[in-house]
Amino acid sequence: MKTSPAVLAAAPQPGHYDIDPDRSRVTFATRHLFGLGRVKGSFAVRRGSADIADPLEVSAIYAEIDTASFRTNSRQRDHGVLSPRFLDAAGHPVMTFRSDRIAAEDQALTGTLTVRGTTRPVTLTVTRCEVSRGSFTARVTVRIDRTEFGITAARGLAARYLDLTVEVQCTRN
Repeated sequence: MKTSPAVLAAAPQPGHYDIDPDRSRVTFATRHLFGLGRVKGSFAVRRGSADIADPLEVSAIYAEIDTASFRTNSRQRDHGVLSPRFLDAAGHPVMTFRSDRIAAEDQALTGTLTVRGTTRPVTLTVTRCEVSRGSFTARVTVRIDRTEFGITAARGLAARYLDLTVEVQCTRN
């Protein structure tokens, strides 16, 4: 999903911003039962920061996601996904994203995602960036292949891909 070049046209002022966990979230959509059923859920953002630079391309973003906060509307599914077969929340309580490049012309945020101790490169598409005095809200999307992170249980029954939407509210320090 591409957006117009205007999404990042109004970049936040340079400086250090903290991600507000209470006003930020990660939502996802995927499929189960051999692709027949749709599953939606969420994760909580634990903490993070955005160091906005001039030029914007060398800015740095860091975020932590609380693995144990995984929620759908099925207690049985949630318990299974949090187990060692999938996310192993007890052994890997935090997932992290660390950016290494913001490309305003492509509306892209590239970096690495670490899940279950496995780190892989990812490119997130910026779909919204609203700048206010002393803060900004950003929304990014990405499709994740769970098998790239070593999460291979229940092939066929549980979908391989998750479509993530991350929305963060950042406040300047």
